[in-house]
This record gives sequence, C-alpha cells and structure tokens, in this order.
Amino acid sequence: MEKAGYDGLVSRHLNRKISRPITRLLAPTGVTPNQVTFISFLIALLASVAFALGFNVPAGLLAQLSSIVDGVDGEIARLKGLASPFGAFYDAVLDRYADAAIILGMVFWAVRFENWPGIWLLGLLALLGSLMVSYSAARAEASTGARFDHGFASLPSRDIRLFIVMLGSLMGQVYWTLVLLAGLTNLVVLWRVLSLKRRLNAG
Repeated sequence: MEKAGYDGLVSRHLNRKISRPITRLLAPTGVTPNQVTFISFLIALLASVAFALGFNVPAGLLAQLSSIVDGVDGEIARLKGLASPFGAFYDAVLDRYADAAIILGMVFWAVRFENWPGIWLLGLLALLGSLMVSYSAARAEASTGARFDHGFASLPSRDIRLFIVMLGSLMGQVYWTLVLLAGLTNLVVLWRVLSLKRRLNAG
C-alpha cells in the first residue's frame, strides 16, 4: 500500500483502476485492511515459489497482482475509517518481506535457467537497493520532512519495481531484471542522499 499522495506512476495509471473495483466489492463485507495486507503478502510468496519452480510468467503476474492488492488495504481503511498507525506499520513490514521473497525467488530462477556469474551478489544488491529505497524515503521524511514523491528520486517506488518484475518475467529476462533493479534502486538511493544534503545545506 502506498500512502495517500505517494502513488507511483503504475499505481496511478494502472493499479488503481483495478484495485478500486475490488475495494468496492469488499467494502460491504467484514474483510479488514490488515487481512487484505496479509493476502497481498501471501500472493507475493506464491510469486516467489513460482519463480523458484521455474514458472516465470505466472510468477511475474502474481507479483503484479500482489502490487494491485497492496493498494486495496489502504482504500478499504480510508473508506471504512479504519486507518491506523499499526496498519501502516504492518503493511510496511510485510511489504519488505514480500520484496525479499520475490527477489530471492528470482535469484533461484536465474541460477537454474541462466547461471550467469555473480547472480547471488546481484540478488543481494537488488534486495538491498529495494529495501533502502523504502527506508531512505521513510527516514528522510521522519528526520527532515522531505519527500521523494516526484522526479528521478521517486522512480523505483514499489509499484514500479513490481511492474518491472512482471515485464521482465513475461519476457523471460529475469537476470536482466535483477540487473535493472540493482542498478536503478541503488543509484536512486545515492541520488537521494546527495540531493537531500544539497537541499539541507541550501536551507
């Protein structure tokens, strides 16, 4: 789930068009936002297992489905007035575990079918970059009030990362998808550090 106002490009133009009808269907039921958060996490785990078993196309589609369902919990919370600090915390924690599981599954797929050198190191860089994108955004806002919600600094938001995972998986290019994730996420984190330092010095 992205915070209100933090939707990435994929969430705004694709995911919300699907998640909102799902939310309208679930709103009259007793389903809670935290239950939807857990369902999104389970879908991500299924994507990881599918990657590890060699089914890259279903895995990529499941990763994208997880991203879509990840928006439903926040929509239900706002619609029913159930938004809470714990819900946001719970969502963020499970998102990080989901990201780690998907990347690990991709690494197993790449080892099995492509076996390029340095795959495990590449997977580690992709994982660290994905985690640091989220951490740097949360830490910057908590410490300075700065938001990385536009321009280059906002590029590797979670919805965009999972969309890249889907596209790469559909094309059978899981290794190069890991290369892209590792490079883009870590480059953006470095950019955020330098740009925030300049912003604070100027202020």
